[in-house]
Amino acid sequence: MAVDSYIRKRFFPHIWCPGCGHGTVLNALLRAIEALGLSKNEIVMVSGIGCSARISGYVDVHTLHTLHGRALAFATGVKLSRPELTILVPMGDGDALAIGGNHFLHAARRNIDMTAIILNNRIYGMTGGQFSPLSGCGIEATTAPYSTIDHPFDVVELSRAAGASFVARTTTFHVRELEKMLIQAISHRGFSVVEVLSQCPTHFGRRNHEGSAVDMLKKMKQATVPLNSGKLELDCGLIPRGVFVDSDKPEYCELYADLVARKSADDQAERVAADARNEV
Repeated sequence: MAVDSYIRKRFFPHIWCPGCGHGTVLNALLRAIEALGLSKNEIVMVSGIGCSARISGYVDVHTLHTLHGRALAFATGVKLSRPELTILVPMGDGDALAIGGNHFLHAARRNIDMTAIILNNRIYGMTGGQFSPLSGCGIEATTAPYSTIDHPFDVVELSRAAGASFVARTTTFHVRELEKMLIQAISHRGFSVVEVLSQCPTHFGRRNHEGSAVDMLKKMKQATVPLNSGKLELDCGLIPRGVFVDSDKPEYCELYADLVARKSADDQAERVAADARNEV
């Protein structure tokens, strides 16, 4: 199936600002879906609120555009009711880890089979440039005119500690790497997290003098290295990219189905025993 068959062409051109990295993520996601040969009827994309959440409006699969921070809660309900479906959940850094932080932790803890894609541009874009839990110290934002003093979450370490069974990180500069990681994440049985470092030239770039979108992409290229690179030992300021966790753990829906089957068998056994007692 051609890549453009997965999009809702009537909603284009998109609403993202020129230079925004979210379109690159959408492109890579569509190519990953195509490479996996998934049909549109077996995919459900669930999003919350924010620039990243608009992805669900552009993709011609089953979609839910839900509440801010609650995408994973809605996605959990969909997956439990229809475990055979492939669930994709694109979220921004605030949507996923501020208002949605609690849902994120528990979805990872349960290891429910879905793919969480965190588009990390270190800012709230749609609502006006507020700082997020991933902005980091010394960042200027509309809610931090004298710069932030908050330390950021490390998405990889947070996901690993919470129990996610697949965790990866890349950037919008490394497009082919992003596509491959998304293929791995979607194919993985369990809760998969892909953090994508993305540029927001409109809010983050302007306020923090990062230059154009191209300048921001170049900085991401320079600031990141593959996970197995020896440069990480020489420069602790570099950000590693790659697959950090890829483990085989019991998946929540499968455990739930087993529980229901065991309970049903026990109930049937009790009914048979009761009938036998009544006959006596």
